[in-house]
Amino acid sequence: MRLELDRVTLVHNPGTITEVVALRDLSLDIPSGQFVTVVGTNGAGKSSVIRTVAGAQRPTAGRVRLDDMDVTRWPDHRRAGRVARVFDDPQAGTLPELSIEDNMALALSRGQRRRLRPALTARRRAAMRERLAALGLGLEDRLGDPVALLSAGQRQSLTLVMAGLRDPGVLLLDEHLAALDPGTQDKVLGLTAELVRRVACTTIMVTHNMDHAIALGDRLLVMSRGRIIADISGSAKRALSVPALIERITGSGDVIADRSLLPEAALSTPTEVHA
Repeated sequence: MRLELDRVTLVHNPGTITEVVALRDLSLDIPSGQFVTVVGTNGAGKSSVIRTVAGAQRPTAGRVRLDDMDVTRWPDHRRAGRVARVFDDPQAGTLPELSIEDNMALALSRGQRRRLRPALTARRRAAMRERLAALGLGLEDRLGDPVALLSAGQRQSLTLVMAGLRDPGVLLLDEHLAALDPGTQDKVLGLTAELVRRVACTTIMVTHNMDHAIALGDRLLVMSRGRIIADISGSAKRALSVPALIERITGSGDVIADRSLLPEAALSTPTEVHA
């Protein structure tokens, strides 16, 4: 599914003393099936892009289009059949008091018209077990367990499976690895890559990890102050290193060097970072 942001501006609390411009006349065209990673400092506008595409926030100006359909005024629940989102907090994407199978049943019904029919059937349970078995976490044998019993990594893995159940046209990953330990991050990162390959959906992954931003995806965007200041793809992205990306960012003249973006290896070589 093609995703297009056409001159989108997003202003919080306009006309007040607390006015904040989150996105500034931002235009972005992502072809169907492309995997885009996004980096930027806190307040750069990364999550604002995610929320605007998801329909959680309506832009102050500009248009959002999915396959040339103007969805700017569509709320998030109306876009849910086309757009799936995985949050940074593993607890945000599931209902802890419900079972694994109940959460998956809700995900299957996302964006559909409500009808009086069984939410859980033998066929659906079999499909759920098949998807969960691919995780290698044993969750396929725990369909009736409350989600509250799962670890953070298990919940985020489940959320990824749920996001792919309806084969969405657009997948939004909003720092979905941020709350996980390094070992669990690697596991969920592998699941992410596999999901994107299987569903072949248009994907935006916001991350604070430059290594992940370089290693995954077809295209890398760098944001600052509500704008895209670098758009790297093809051979340029494949040849990119973390120090080179840092140099590209800090040499642009429009970016702040945020140390939270940098891996430990980069932090130990201050000559690569120009404040």
